[in-house]
Amino acid sequence: MARDPTQTAKRSKRVFQVYGCVVTCQDMVEHKDPSREFDKADYYAHPEHYSPTFHEKVAPYASVIVNCMYWERRFPRLLSNEQLRGLMKKGCPLIGIADITCDIGGSMEFVNQTTSIESPFFRYNALRDSYHRDMEGDGVICAAVDILPTEFAKEASKHFGNILSEFIGKLASSIDIAQLPGHLRRACIAHRGRVTALYEYIPRMRESDSESMPVNLVKKPAYSMRKFTELVSLSGHLFDKFLINEALNIIEAAGGSFHLVKCQVGQNADAPSYSELEVGADDREVLDQIIDSLNSLANRSENGPQPDNRTSSTSKTVGTVVNNVTKSSCDPENTSSVLILGAGRVCQPAAELLASIGSTSYHQRHDSHLKVDSEEQGHVQVVVASLYLKDAEETIEGIPNATAIELDVTDHGSLSKCISQVDVVISLLPALFHVTVANACIELKKHLVTASYVDDQTSELDEKAKDAGITILGEMGLDPGIDHMMAMKMIDQAHQRKGRIRSFTSYCGGLPSPAAANNPLAYKFSWSPAGAIRVGRNPALYKSHGETIHVDGDKLYESATRFRIPELPAFALECLPNRNSLLYGDLYRISKEASTIFRGTLRYEGFSEIMGTLAKVGLFDTEAQMILKNSQRPTFRTFLLKLLKLEKEDLDKASVGEKEIAQQLLILGHCTEEGTALRTAKTVLFLGLHEQMQVPASCQSAFDVTCLRMEERLAYSSTEQDMVLLHHEVEIEYPESQHEEKHCATLLEFGRTKNGKTTTAMALTVGIPAAIGALLLLENKIKTRGVLRPIEPEVYVPALDILQAQGIRMMEKIE
Repeated sequence: MARDPTQTAKRSKRVFQVYGCVVTCQDMVEHKDPSREFDKADYYAHPEHYSPTFHEKVAPYASVIVNCMYWERRFPRLLSNEQLRGLMKKGCPLIGIADITCDIGGSMEFVNQTTSIESPFFRYNALRDSYHRDMEGDGVICAAVDILPTEFAKEASKHFGNILSEFIGKLASSIDIAQLPGHLRRACIAHRGRVTALYEYIPRMRESDSESMPVNLVKKPAYSMRKFTELVSLSGHLFDKFLINEALNIIEAAGGSFHLVKCQVGQNADAPSYSELEVGADDREVLDQIIDSLNSLANRSENGPQPDNRTSSTSKTVGTVVNNVTKSSCDPENTSSVLILGAGRVCQPAAELLASIGSTSYHQRHDSHLKVDSEEQGHVQVVVASLYLKDAEETIEGIPNATAIELDVTDHGSLSKCISQVDVVISLLPALFHVTVANACIELKKHLVTASYVDDQTSELDEKAKDAGITILGEMGLDPGIDHMMAMKMIDQAHQRKGRIRSFTSYCGGLPSPAAANNPLAYKFSWSPAGAIRVGRNPALYKSHGETIHVDGDKLYESATRFRIPELPAFALECLPNRNSLLYGDLYRISKEASTIFRGTLRYEGFSEIMGTLAKVGLFDTEAQMILKNSQRPTFRTFLLKLLKLEKEDLDKASVGEKEIAQQLLILGHCTEEGTALRTAKTVLFLGLHEQMQVPASCQSAFDVTCLRMEERLAYSSTEQDMVLLHHEVEIEYPESQHEEKHCATLLEFGRTKNGKTTTAMALTVGIPAAIGALLLLENKIKTRGVLRPIEPEVYVPALDILQAQGIRMMEKIE
C-alpha cells in the first residue's frame, strides 16, 4: 500500500516490504504460434514449440530469484548468459540468485559451479562474463549450495527431536537391545559399536560391490578365483523381512562366495526388492547345493509364515537361477596375463579394467561393444610391478586377479623373467625407461603398450618389432591417445565421403572442476608443478589460414586467447598454443589440404595473465643466486622482497600486503593493468611467499621455491575433483556437392569418488586407454606389427567403443 505524501507522521522504525510470487512454467514460456495458448502437456511433449519469456516478463522486475525448477536440455533456459547480460545493460534490479537446483550450466546458464555451506556465494559479472569469489563489486550474487537439502529447517529438526525424545531414554539406557520394544529393536542398525544381527547384510554386501573383491565373514576365496560361478537373482522382501541374511548365510555356510552385481531396494512396504549375486564355488556339486538351498528358501518364504506372523503376498521368488551358464574362471587355458610396470596414479584404473575382464559385470557393459562371446573370453591376471613393493600393494588393494611384485627395471635379468611370464606389457614408467622395456619385449616377443609419446628412439625399433612379430603401441593415453582417436575418426569419415579438411583445431586441458578451482590461479596440480611450468615456457608453432605462426617461449602466456566451447558455455576458458602443431598435419595426413592446424592447452580464464606476471617477476628463474647469495637461508618473505626490489634496512618490517605487491608490480612494469596486478598479488599471498618461514635447503633457485609452494598450496584435497576437457573442431569442404560442414567432438570427464577414494579424471583417461590397448592385443584385434600409434581404424574404432562402455563418452555434433 502506497504511503500518502501528505502525512507527516514519523515512524520510529524502518519498514521493509518484501513482495514474492511463485512462477510456474506458463509464466516462463509462450507458444511460438500466437494463436495458441499455453498447454502444459503439449509443452512437456514439445518444448521446441515454445519460446522463453521469463527474461522479458518476470526477471526485469525481480531483485532476487530463487530457482527450484526441474530442467533438461530440451527445455528453454530460465536465464541464459546473453539474456542476463541484456538485463544488466538495461539496469535490471536483480542482485541475487539462489539456485536450489544446482544444475551446472543448466536453467541458470551462468551457474558454472557449486558452493558450500561455509562459502555459499560467488559473484557473476554478466557484462564482463567474469566470475569472482568476493561479494564486493558489480554483478549478481549467486548461491548454489548442492548439499542444501541436508541442512534441515529449524522447525523440522525441532519436530523430529520432539518425536524422537519419546524413545531416546530407552535407547540410550538399554544395554541389551533384546529388552527394547519390537519396533525399536528392529530399527537398531548398530548397537555398542557393531552392526546388529538383522543388518549384517549391509557390510557384507558393501564389501562385495560391483567392482571390488568380495570379503565375506569366513574369508573364503574371491568369487572370481572360483572354478564355477553362476548368476543368481533374488527378488522379494529381502531387506524389510531380512531374508537377505539367510541367503548370504546359505552361500557362506556351504563354502561358497558371492559378488554383488545389482541391487534395487523397494521404495515402500508393498514393493519387492531385487538383487543379483554371482555365486562361486570350487566344486560343481557345492554350487548346485547352494542353488537348491536358495530355491528352498524362496519356496519357504512364498508359502510359509513371515515375520510378524504376516503372510507375504508380494514376496515372490527369493532365489532363482537367471543364468545357468557355468564358466571356468581360473582355467589356465582361458587366462591371459598382463604386466603393468609402474604403480603411480594412472596404474589403478588400468589394473581394475583388465582384472574385471571375464566377469559378469564386465560382459554386461562390454559385450555389445566388443562383439565377443562370453563363453570364449577368459580372465586376465594382472601383475603390477614397482620399485617399492608397498606402492604396488596399495595400487592393487581391492582388485581381484591382481598381484603385486617388486621389480627394478634396470635389472635386465629380473625384468626379462617377469616379461617372459606374461602375454602383454604396459609401461607406465617415465619415458626414459621405455626403450629398455621395449628391447626386452622384442627379445622375448611380447607386445608392449605405453601412454607416452613415440620418440625417435622408440621409432627406430620399428623393424626389430616387426621381425619379432610384436606390436609396440605407443601414445595410448589421453593426450596423446584419445585425442588421436577422436581426430582420426572425424578425419577418416570426412575422407570416406570425399571431403577435404580445411581446418583442424584441437584443445585439451587437465583442470580442477569448477568447485575445486578455489584459488586465485583457478588451477591445481595432481603431479609435480615443475613439468607444467616448463611446458608453459615452450615455444609453439602452428598454421592459421595458411600462415605459419611461431611463438617464442617467453611470449607464450601473452599469446593466450579467450576460448569458449558452445556445448559447455558455462566454462570461461583460455587457450595457449601447444608446441609444434604442424607435426600433426603429417601424422593425420592433412598437411596438404588444411590451411589451419592448431593444438592448444586449456586453462581457466586469467591463468596466463597471472603466470606471465609471475614469470616476469622471476619466480620461474632456475638460476641460484637469489637463494644462495647469503650463507643463512632467507625466509620466503625476504626472498619475495628481493624479487620485488622492495629491500629496506629492516626487511621484517616492510609492508607485504596485496596493495603493496600490486603497486610494485605496476611500478616495475611487470603488468600494465591494475586488475592483473591485484590477481597476481593475491596469488603470491595465497602461495605464502610473504611468510616469515625459512626457505628449505632443498630449494636452490627461485624456480624451486615456486614449485615447492605450488605443490603445497595448489594440491587437491581428498574430496576435490579434477576435470579433463578435450575438444576437436574439424571444418570440411565437399568439392562435389559444394557444401561445408563443421564437426565437433567434446570429452568432459570428472574425477570419480568411490568408497571415499577419488580416482582423478587424468588417471582414468590415461590408464583406461592403456588397458584397452593391452586388451586389443590380447584378443589379436590389432594385427599390425611394429611401432604403432592409435591412428588406424583397427585401433581407434574398438578402443572408442570400449571407452564409451567405460563411461568415457564423446559428445559429437555436426553443423
